[in-house]
Amino acid sequence: MSTLSILILTKNEQDNIVDVIRNAFQCADEVIIIDSGSTDNTVKLAEREGASVCYRAWDDDFAAQRNFGLIQTTADWVFYLDADERLSSELIDAVHRAAALNDTTKQYSIQRKSVAFGTKFGHGVLYPDYVSRMFPRTAVHWVHKIHEHPECKLITETLPGHIEHYTYKNWHHWEGKLCQYTTIWAEEAFKRGKRTSLSGIFLHSLGGFFKMFIVRAGFLDGWMGTYMCFNHFFYTMLKYLKLYELQRKSDL
Repeated sequence: MSTLSILILTKNEQDNIVDVIRNAFQCADEVIIIDSGSTDNTVKLAEREGASVCYRAWDDDFAAQRNFGLIQTTADWVFYLDADERLSSELIDAVHRAAALNDTTKQYSIQRKSVAFGTKFGHGVLYPDYVSRMFPRTAVHWVHKIHEHPECKLITETLPGHIEHYTYKNWHHWEGKLCQYTTIWAEEAFKRGKRTSLSGIFLHSLGGFFKMFIVRAGFLDGWMGTYMCFNHFFYTMLKYLKLYELQRKSDL
């Protein structure tokens, strides 16, 4: 019978770790935590809940963390779950069936629904999207340091059910991620040879706002949806400003 390992990246996730591990064990044969140096009780709690914990030093590379997880297991299938995510009961049943079927010609995509600041979102920046998360272990490789995504050439099938994503807890939490993600994005973009201008920064930011507010109908989520669209304008502006700053330093 095929086996399934759920892989979870962590750093200082003591508020989430118990719930996510218990949720994961409802369909997994093993749960592996890839920790990047937690200073709270994350590791202790994870081990108490029966998860295996391994360590990889954080180097601003989410894809590298996920790829490291692959070599920590010999399971037939891997499922990637974040500490702030939970599998719905319908999805748990679907994962059980997919693992038992063991069709290694397929990878599996799942709908993800986001909750931020205590609000459920259905449009705009946090619109329900689909993410590929379940793969035969030897068929996937992750790329890109930030906003990483899997490379897998298998046929994609969507599983019923969804992942509930409990993202930003408060505005301080959002600010911390904003600073981290924009810095990583700018550094990686600069290394790839991407360049921008002051006018380009504004146009990218305005385009990002238009896409989220109009195209993805962020206004339908009320004031919180509207604020998130303005936040996306600021996020886009900040990452391109950081890229522009790197350009100027390199020209000195």
